[in-house]
Amino acid sequence: MIFEFRPIGVIHTPFRNEKEIPIQSRLSRENGRVEVFGEYEKGLMGIEGFSHIQLLYVFHKRKGCSLQVVPYLDTEERGVFATRAPSRPNGIGLSVVELLERKENLLEFKGADMIDGTPPA
Repeated sequence: MIFEFRPIGVIHTPFRNEKEIPIQSRLSRENGRVEVFGEYEKGLMGIEGFSHIQLLYVFHKRKGCSLQVVPYLDTEERGVFATRAPSRPNGIGLSVVELLERKENLLEFKGADMIDGTPPA
């Protein structure tokens, strides 16, 4: 079975590389912005009624897949599914962020923990 994803927008954050990113969105004080492409804007109707949203995105800068990794702030090797490591077989990330504001097709949020230019899934 093959799955195809098309980007529905782009996530803008202050982070340019993996080393700058906080380990979790709940630990991040940085703001970000999701720019949803115009053809998907109608799908945002009513989203401003929520305090938090789930962002699904693609680890577009990952290099390969490792089934075992040593997580950040750990010394023991673990299975990738027991971690938040981006080197997953499908390369899909999930962050729960605080929704600050919606302006048409732009979602301002707090809790950025992804690289600038990341495509939402």
